[in-house]
Amino acid sequence: MSSATTGSEVSLEDARELLVDLVSIPSPTREERKAAKRLVDFFEAHDREVWIDAVGNVRAPADDSVLLTSHIDTVPGEIPVEVEETGDDEILWGRGSVDATGPLAAMAAAAVRTGVSFVGVVGEEVDSRGSRYLVDDRDTAPEAVVNGEPSGADGITLGYRGLIAGTYVATSESGHTSRPDPNAIQHAVRWWSGVEEHFEGGEYEPVFEQVTTKPVGIEGGVSEDGLSVETTMDVQLRVPPALDVETVREAAEAELEVGTVTWKDKVPPVMMSPRTEVARAFRVAIREVGEEPRLVRKTGTSDMNIYAGAWDCPMVTYGPGNSDLDHAPDERLSLAEFDQSVEVLERVARTLQGDDA
Repeated sequence: MSSATTGSEVSLEDARELLVDLVSIPSPTREERKAAKRLVDFFEAHDREVWIDAVGNVRAPADDSVLLTSHIDTVPGEIPVEVEETGDDEILWGRGSVDATGPLAAMAAAAVRTGVSFVGVVGEEVDSRGSRYLVDDRDTAPEAVVNGEPSGADGITLGYRGLIAGTYVATSESGHTSRPDPNAIQHAVRWWSGVEEHFEGGEYEPVFEQVTTKPVGIEGGVSEDGLSVETTMDVQLRVPPALDVETVREAAEAELEVGTVTWKDKVPPVMMSPRTEVARAFRVAIREVGEEPRLVRKTGTSDMNIYAGAWDCPMVTYGPGNSDLDHAPDERLSLAEFDQSVEVLERVARTLQGDDA
């Protein structure tokens, strides 16, 4: 892996051009190739080693004192791309402007300016395919990681809940609907009601500290041969850092009386200390650009969970944008905030490189 640390001049106009280009290229999960090529062109134009790996990640290794990484893919949805003038600011509208093309472009610009490592990963919105491949493919961990997701230019995200997803399946004999015996659909509903009741949070308990339960799909009815009732239910449980995925799984399975559950995605929660060198560097940098830093905990899950489970190094998540606009039909990003985040990321990278100039 290259250890080059020399940065290259990238103006804020260049960074904004990259951002607008990337937002203008549709890149829903599994369709990231064109956006990835635009990123490759950007790094090549600044004489950086770069390639697209076997799963579609954009890899630009350099000084591993910090790895800047964000995801290339977005959720589906077309939002007309335009830059709106609003007083002293400009607002970029478009799918991905917040989640997470804004952070991605800011990190690409900061990586070129400072000569630190960069990876744009694929598949984050579905299965974190890119980050999972990255941790398996690298021989060693970077010294630090900054994961790109919207936190606001003044926000430092230290924690995410984990995730466990499963599929419940049950079958019962068919019969007249007047019979009192529960069928497979009722068994599914009863199991899930038991899970919800078991994990019900207290009235004043923060969501971040709760296990939250969500059914995300259900199918059921009489089988084609008419001899049975079949039900399939897809479910998700979010896991706070105070618990682990296996504990939550065991508790959910303990509510089973009929049927089986097959568990698939298992992502551990993560909570980083605010006293790591990375978190300290961000607090200093955010104050230097005139803002007061905020420490953030998010109730969802991100690629930072994957990195924290594989690499023993300090990390945070950071990026421009209001996360309330993730996946929203009015997704939009302040370009002034984008500029500010590029400066923050550059300051952080230079601090972690040992260059405080």
